[in-house]
Amino acid sequence: MAAEVPFEERRLLGEGIELQADAWGDPSCPPVLLMHGGGQTRHAWGGTARTLAQRGWYAVSIDLRGHGESDWSPDGAYHLDHFVADLRAVATSFETRPILVGASLGGMTAMAAEGEDPGSAGRALVLVDVGHRLERVGVARIIEFMTADLEAGFASLEEAAASVARFMPHRPRPRDLTGLRKNLREGPDGRWRWHWDPRFMGVHTGGEDVTPAGVPRIADPERLERAAHGLKLPTLLVRGRMSDVLSEEGAQEFQRAVPHAQFIDVSGASHMVAGDRNDVFTDAVVSFLDDLD
Repeated sequence: MAAEVPFEERRLLGEGIELQADAWGDPSCPPVLLMHGGGQTRHAWGGTARTLAQRGWYAVSIDLRGHGESDWSPDGAYHLDHFVADLRAVATSFETRPILVGASLGGMTAMAAEGEDPGSAGRALVLVDVGHRLERVGVARIIEFMTADLEAGFASLEEAAASVARFMPHRPRPRDLTGLRKNLREGPDGRWRWHWDPRFMGVHTGGEDVTPAGVPRIADPERLERAAHGLKLPTLLVRGRMSDVLSEEGAQEFQRAVPHAQFIDVSGASHMVAGDRNDVFTDAVVSFLDDLD
């Protein structure tokens, strides 16, 4: 039986807002900062953070601005610049620069932070199913899922689970919906809505300006390509082999831009690699971290 590791919830200061975090392990150990994808929360990593703590790392999983229990931006500030500023602010809360692990939005944030200003945020980088070239079809499918039930929400957790099952038909539908509950908030009307600020996608509920503008503000391919070429720190790219967001060609382009990057293609996993194959994902991250100087 694996030994239990210390756990605490923390509030970390981003750029003018507070971010909710779960912290596993001894704070004196080398830090690993885990950043989820758009529309997710700090709970997206499965058992990865706990395993890292058991291996001697201080693993901190955060809710990005506008997500989960972190503050919502009072003025709807969700440009990539704002996420990058939050990351750099959080990184200063550790005694040493953290290892950055970012999925999708979290990965783009880390890529921009380090590629545009090497050494400003992290010691090493793990990108989870994200590079500088993303497939439009896959991105559009995510946008459709995230914006489909914004105003109406769901009458029950079961209804929300059915929506997730349609979005990820390859993943077995869970019998226990406790995990799903962490990604939803119950409104005064008794309906369940996703635990993120609709303005993150440029969507303003109330019947007007319902336009998913969030992705262009974040996934700017030219900016991300420049950032990729600027990456100097040890880097691991983890792709879900079933992903329709980061294609095989997109992964190859990233490897040409970052020739020192290591790469792993996880079978049986889609864009949500850590959720689909958490065991394989965690083993890959642990192996990469163990090889760092």
